[in-house]
Amino acid sequence: MDGGSEGRSIWARLGHFFGHNEEESLERAIIDARAEGEVEAEEESMLLGILRFNDLKVEDTMTPRTDIDCVSQNATIREAVAAVIASGHSRIPIYKDTRDNIVGIVHAKDLLSCLAEPDQQDRQVSSIMREPFFVPETKNIRTLLQEFRSQKQHIAIALDEYGGTSGLITIEDVLEEIVGDIQDEHDKPSQEDIRDMGQGVYEMSGRAFLEDLAELGMPLQSDEVDTIGGYLSTEAGHVPAAGETFTVEGWKFTILDADKKHIKKLSACRATQEEAS
Repeated sequence: MDGGSEGRSIWARLGHFFGHNEEESLERAIIDARAEGEVEAEEESMLLGILRFNDLKVEDTMTPRTDIDCVSQNATIREAVAAVIASGHSRIPIYKDTRDNIVGIVHAKDLLSCLAEPDQQDRQVSSIMREPFFVPETKNIRTLLQEFRSQKQHIAIALDEYGGTSGLITIEDVLEEIVGDIQDEHDKPSQEDIRDMGQGVYEMSGRAFLEDLAELGMPLQSDEVDTIGGYLSTEAGHVPAAGETFTVEGWKFTILDADKKHIKKLSACRATQEEAS
C-alpha cells in the first residue's frame, strides 16, 4: 500500500469502525467496509477474528482427545522419534495407560539429543518427558494466550470437568483464530491432495496449490493466498460450509468437508453454461 488515503493501514481504519453508535454492529460495519472496498478480504478476516476472539473458549479451538497424536510412557525413545516423524509435530503428549491420562510432553529437540547416543534409544520416553501444562476446556483463549506467553508454553492439555483429557491446544491454534490457517513445512500438499475421479471431476484437499490446479486448466490466481481453500474463503468472505458451491473461471467448486477454520475437502468440475453465466 502507498501512503495516500487509499493506503491507510488497517490499524488506522479501526477508529472509523469503532466510531459507530453502540446500537450498530461492529461486525456489520467491517463486512460493509469490505463490500465497499475500504478493507481487503484478508484484513476483514483478521478483524472479524479479533472480534470473535473474546467469546472463544479452549473447547472451541482444541484438537479433540481422539485426534491427538501421542505415545505411551512405556514407549522407547526410538518409538517416540518415529511418532514425531509420522505426525510432523515438534511436541508429543505422553500418556499412562490411556490417552485420558496425559502425564507428560516430549520435545523433538530432547529426542534428537538421545539419537546421538545409540545406547539411549531403547530407554523409555518417560525418562526425558517434561511436565504438561493443563488448562480447563472452559478457559477463554484470550486468557490462555497470555498464559502461553508468560509461562513460555506452546502446548496445553485441556481437561474436562472430571479432570480427564478433553483435548489439546497449541499457541498456533490460538493465533489461527485471528490470522487464519498457518501453514508450515509439514502442511505442504502431497500428490494425493488432487485426485482425478474421471469424467472431468476432481476431488482435492483445501490445501491444494492454485499453481497445481492451473496445470489442470483451472486458471485461479491470487496475490493473497496460495491454496484453493484460502482462495474460496477469500472469495466468500468467510470459511464456507459443507454443501456451499462456487462457480469461478468456468469451474464449479463444491465444498465436501470443512470446519470453522478451513476447508478440508472439495470437488471441482466444469460448470454448465447456465452455472457459468
